[in-house]
Amino acid sequence: MIKQKEHFHGSDLEKIEKAFGIKKENITSFSANVNPLGISYQLRKELPLHIDAVTSYPDREYTNLRKSIGEYIQADYRSILVGNGSTELISLVIQLLRPKKACIIGPTYSEYGHEISLGGGSAIYFRLQEEQNFCLQENALFEMLTPDIDLLVICNPNNPTSSQITSETMCRILDCCKERGIFVMVDETYVEFSENYKEVTSVPLTQHYDNIIVLRGISKFFAAPGLRLGYAVCGNQPFLKKMDSYKNPWTINSLAAIAGEIMFHDKAYIHDTFQLISSERERICHILDKYPSVKYYPPHANFILLRILNNKITSWELFEKAIQKGYMIRDCSSFQFLDSQYIRFCIMKKEENNALLNVLFSKDALG
Repeated sequence: MIKQKEHFHGSDLEKIEKAFGIKKENITSFSANVNPLGISYQLRKELPLHIDAVTSYPDREYTNLRKSIGEYIQADYRSILVGNGSTELISLVIQLLRPKKACIIGPTYSEYGHEISLGGGSAIYFRLQEEQNFCLQENALFEMLTPDIDLLVICNPNNPTSSQITSETMCRILDCCKERGIFVMVDETYVEFSENYKEVTSVPLTQHYDNIIVLRGISKFFAAPGLRLGYAVCGNQPFLKKMDSYKNPWTINSLAAIAGEIMFHDKAYIHDTFQLISSERERICHILDKYPSVKYYPPHANFILLRILNNKITSWELFEKAIQKGYMIRDCSSFQFLDSQYIRFCIMKKEENNALLNVLFSKDALG
C-alpha cells in the first residue's frame, strides 16, 4: 500500500508495476481510454507487408495519407495537416498563435494549459458546473470571452467529464469569438465515440469559419497511441501553411503513414467499435442507475465520470482497491475543479466491464 498519494495516468503502467508490485501484463487499464478491440483488423493483416517502407523517406507532403483522412472525415485533404500525434499539433498551434491570454473550458486535459504557459502566456478557466452535469452554459461563457483573450480551447467531447457540445452551439461560439478576435482550438480526440457524431463534430465548420482548427489523433478510437499520428483540419489556408512551416519535416515515420492509409478505410472495424462502445455505454449506465452511492454524468465519449456519494471512501482509496484486483481506474482529483470524490473509467469489453463494476461495488468499496 502506498503511503504518499500519487496521480497515475493511463500510460503509467510501469510506475504502477513498481509501486504496487503488480506486473503490467496483469493490469487491465480502464484509465487510458483506448479502444478495447485493439488495432484495426486490416492494419494487423497488412502493415507487416509494408516493412520495407522504412528503407525510404516518407512523402514530405503525406499526400496519400491526407487523402485517406479526407475521405474518412469528408473534408478536402488540402485543409488537413498531419503531425506526430495531436500533442505535436497542440504545441504547433500555440507556438504559432503565441496567446498572451487563453480561455480553457475545464475541467479538462492539463496539456493545454501547460503548453500555453511554456509559450509565456497565461490561461483562465471557464468552469463547467457539476450541478449542470458539466454541460456548457454558452451565455456564461460569452461573458468571460473578453477581447483581451486570444485563444479559446475546447475538448469535445470533453475529458474527463464525457460531456459534449453540438455543432449548432459551436457555431454560436465561433460567431462570438470572431467578433472579439478570438481563435478557437477544438480537440476532437473522442468525437468518433459519440452517438451523435455528425451533430457534434466541428470539421464541417472549418469550411465556413477561418478562426477554428480541429485536432484529432488515432490513439483512442484506433487504439494506436504508439504510432504517434495526429491530424489538424483548418479552412484558413494561410494559417495552415504557416503552421506547416513551423513543423519539422518527416515527423511521421513511413510505417505510421501507411498505417493511417489502411486503418481509415477499415469500415468493419469502425462499425464494430461504434457498436461496442454505444451498447456498453448504455448498458453500464443502466447498471449505475441502481447504485445510490454514486452519481454519473451522461457520457458521450468512451468513458464515464463518477462522483462518489459515499463520504466514507475517496477516489484514491477506490483506486487502490481496484488496482489490487488488477484494474486501473483514474483518480480524478488531479483535474482542476474536481476533488477526491471523482473517478473516471473507460468502456472495455462486456466481461471486463462487469469485472470492474463487481470490484467497484463490492461490500468494502461502494456497495
